[in-house]
Amino acid sequence: MLSEQNANFLKQIAKAIAIQFGEDCEVVVHKIDENKTDHSIIAIENGHITNRHIGDGPSQVVLETLQKDPEEIEDHYNYLTRTRDGRVLKSSTMFYKGEDGKLEAILAINFDTSSLFAAENTLHKLTITDEPEDEVEPSFIPQNVNDLLDELIKESVKLVGKPVALMTKEDKVKSIQFLSNKGAFLITKSGDKVAKYFNISKYTLYNYIG
Repeated sequence: MLSEQNANFLKQIAKAIAIQFGEDCEVVVHKIDENKTDHSIIAIENGHITNRHIGDGPSQVVLETLQKDPEEIEDHYNYLTRTRDGRVLKSSTMFYKGEDGKLEAILAINFDTSSLFAAENTLHKLTITDEPEDEVEPSFIPQNVNDLLDELIKESVKLVGKPVALMTKEDKVKSIQFLSNKGAFLITKSGDKVAKYFNISKYTLYNYIG
């Protein structure tokens, strides 16, 4: 359990980083409580970047992390994420563990690179060649847990490659197990929404999860 003293220390770090790097740098502190996954944010600086606030829910990274053994969790630096309005962020995520080795909090840094990408694209037009380029799809940062669940469902359908109406039982199992691995069912009442979306009963849903 994250102590008040440690929580305040993480909040201090978040504020210092945000002040150091300015209004384009969002810093978020998530408190890990498996019973309150829908409201994990206990501190956020420059929340205008993702339009999130204290009391809002976790990102996809947080949900995926809760599915792992704490010993397997490692900090994740310098990767791309995106917001609902299409801005690309440069992100890093650090995991805070207690003396017992259990995950207690997550400190996430999201730097809005929109203006930098605009400048880079202008320069790229002058340096572009006919050589193919690898494309990296940034992870999605939701404004709330409902947005996150919608995005995960969309990804699960994309994974199968066909609409729900055309899915076989095996297709639905594949999609639902993908959602389970991503931590989607840690979201409150997610089972009801997923079952309705895939037109199956909750009993069938839990059988598909395995």
